Amino acid sequence: MSIEIKAPVFPESVADGTVATWHKKPGEAVARDELIVDIETDKVVLEVVAPADGIIGKVLKNEGDTVLSQEVLALFEEGAKAAASAPAAAVVPAAVPTGAASDDALSPAVRKLIAENNLDPAKITGTGKGGRLTKEDVESHLKKPAAPAPAVTSATPAPAAQAIAVAVGERVEKRVPMTRLRAKVAERLLEAKQTTAMLTTFNEVNMKPVMELRKQYAEKFEKVHGVRLGFMSFFVKAAVEALKRFPAVNASIDGNDIVYHGFYDVGVAVSSDRGLVVPILRNTERMSLAEVEKTVGEFGKKAKDGKLTIEEMTGGTFTISNGGVFGSLLSTPILNPPQTAILGMHKIQERPMAVNGQVVILPMMYLALSYDHRLIDGKEAVSFLVAIKELVEDPARLLLEI
Repeated sequence: MSIEIKAPVFPESVADGTVATWHKKPGEAVARDELIVDIETDKVVLEVVAPADGIIGKVLKNEGDTVLSQEVLALFEEGAKAAASAPAAAVVPAAVPTGAASDDALSPAVRKLIAENNLDPAKITGTGKGGRLTKEDVESHLKKPAAPAPAVTSATPAPAAQAIAVAVGERVEKRVPMTRLRAKVAERLLEAKQTTAMLTTFNEVNMKPVMELRKQYAEKFEKVHGVRLGFMSFFVKAAVEALKRFPAVNASIDGNDIVYHGFYDVGVAVSSDRGLVVPILRNTERMSLAEVEKTVGEFGKKAKDGKLTIEEMTGGTFTISNGGVFGSLLSTPILNPPQTAILGMHKIQERPMAVNGQVVILPMMYLALSYDHRLIDGKEAVSFLVAIKELVEDPARLLLEI
């Protein structure tokens, strides 16, 4: 029985997708729910699995092709079995021509891996159709131990010296197509710069009270809740309390209308191999510190594995970005339209501070709030940031909601 393998149903915010990687070849046996193909959109990578046991029949969309929602990707033969193995000589993959691996025939996923690891595709054996390189071929090549360097004698010139001599004077360039996610991020950032009256205000927060609290209760917190107590949960809860006091910071602009949101969906910027993604913590006003930490941890793992769903990254009324995990001391975060504000956290740095006329070394963090000046006045923005500062410097106020 022949079954059509279709692209997933894309939400309204996603127009189309790109066939990233075929994990199964025509004629290859597939088990029910086994991964067949990845579809890359400008937000997430969607997986298409086998509807039943059988084999892949005819592939209608190749890697790199653009597909629409519910468009047919391939034909699937339910219940069929893979053909008997051909003689060994017949199944040896064709050699990849020197120039073939560098043209548009490579899938986006393969091109990305090759570019990130500075590989020469001509030196990788392709096992795909017609000797084509697959993502698995590149990953297998990366796992191979590097070949030992040949011994250099006085009779023969050192290969390394020859390589350096060739490299000197060369002006190497590489052209790698943007992933759909990176292109979308670029589009959104440019849109934010061009369509909003963005301004950034700064403040600094003494992290000593929160650090002492973590030190005192870290072990017990992890034992009870099964998750480590981090800094993000304090800032999320502090942001929610500050948003309640300044509703404009939690609002958005829709044409000539201002939309005030009666809920607090906080986006948390997470770095992944594919680029920056912003999954959403829903109804954070109802979440405990432990729930925030667990959810953020799950988002981080999903982002790393490419398992975030479109629903998990859609919406949001406010965003928090933590560049401090990469060592950033100060930055100006860019808005995530249609949101009107974003909070930037940074590295905790010990600095000499004046406290009651005395110089004291304290762990300090710079905070940055970028906001849309069309809706939020400077007074509101500064007061909002000061509210977060006061709440973090006195964590008991988070519990008392004062």
